[in-house]
Amino acid sequence: MSVDGFVKILEVKRYSKNTIDSYTSIVKMARHFFNKPLDRVDETDLHRYFYFMVHTKKVSYSYQKQIAMALKLYYREMFGQSINLELLFPSRKPSKLPVILAREDVQKIIDKTKNVKHKSMIALTYSAGLRVGELISLKISDIDSTRMVVHIKAAKGNKDRIVPLSQKALHMLRDYYREYLPKYYLFEGQKGGKYTSSSFNKLLKSAAKRAKIHMHITAHTLRHSYATHLLEKGIDIRVIQKLLGHNSIKTTMIYTQVSEPTMLHVSSPFDDDNGDQL
Repeated sequence: MSVDGFVKILEVKRYSKNTIDSYTSIVKMARHFFNKPLDRVDETDLHRYFYFMVHTKKVSYSYQKQIAMALKLYYREMFGQSINLELLFPSRKPSKLPVILAREDVQKIIDKTKNVKHKSMIALTYSAGLRVGELISLKISDIDSTRMVVHIKAAKGNKDRIVPLSQKALHMLRDYYREYLPKYYLFEGQKGGKYTSSSFNKLLKSAAKRAKIHMHITAHTLRHSYATHLLEKGIDIRVIQKLLGHNSIKTTMIYTQVSEPTMLHVSSPFDDDNGDQL
């Protein structure tokens, strides 16, 4: 069975593009591992595959769970088989607090970024609390400077949401737009088309290194920092939940363990005057 058929089924069932891309990638990797059609792979084989991914490839808790979900769905939709992969789900997610940057460190990273395009990408990611997939999927029309909001479409869970647009980020985006003139996506690769998440994480790590910030930083670190800084400003946890697009308040509650909230008005933490001007 072709992976294309699986893609069509997921599209008809209205799975998000990010989920479709992730699930098809997982199926392709599994097919490559076994070097035979997956309908000839039994549960014992799959257990061996999971052992390889966990103990040799050292995949994360979340990716292990995603592999199980993708393959279970693939067998159900393509072969009408109910594969018992529940035993291969990790029993409990490790309890780790997120890495949080100080607002001054966010500014340092932006200052050490080499060009206005990359500065704008980092600033927008932080100031709107975006996932990296949401950032690179933004279209020019998703920036509404009249209402001062960012439209995030078909995000995780195939849900849309809007978040406040930072005034400082908007000024940077206008400078970037005048210089680069993107055609469709807000941020495009050197040869056009969508920017890649790996490229963004690479430029972010390089900028952090130049800023002498010695932490393991990814795009999600900016999102964690955004949420924590909002909580420290006194923003209600339920408002933060909506801004982040979390289904459950339990997911958002992690930030209460790394912050000390005080009561202030709602605004992007990127707009706070911390003495540094872009």
